[in-house]
Amino acid sequence: MKVILKEDVKNLGKMGDIVNVAEGYARNFLIPKKLAVEAITKNIKELEHQKKVIQEKAKKQKNSAQTLSEKIASLNLTIKAKAGEEEKLFGSITSMDIASALKNEGIDIDKKKISIEEPIKRLGAYTVSVKVHSDITTQLNIAVVAE
Repeated sequence: MKVILKEDVKNLGKMGDIVNVAEGYARNFLIPKKLAVEAITKNIKELEHQKKVIQEKAKKQKNSAQTLSEKIASLNLTIKAKAGEEEKLFGSITSMDIASALKNEGIDIDKKKISIEEPIKRLGAYTVSVKVHSDITTQLNIAVVAE
């Protein structure tokens, strides 16, 4: 029996795949758990339409991410921190601090998408990577100055 997978099923296929399975497996497991639908012409046409909608939505998200990436790349962020002797910070600047500084600039980025090789512990200029989209990563310039 041919079915269209509505979700990823381990050892069977990914969402949107048309797979051939045993009739009992489809009727007793996949279809009742809403993991798949029977592959009839109506369902196949609906799947193709949904794929087009998803592709257009992904394209719009990528375009907006590209715009955001350009905005972040042109930004020079200044973070003030308390520093002691030899320009050493009390504590360190983390991705959470950078995310809150970006939020003050009007850019809302999750701290998990900001990549710092090692915590910033001294005053100076730094460059960090920000993953805006699964395909788009940009560089952010940060200047850490004393309060």
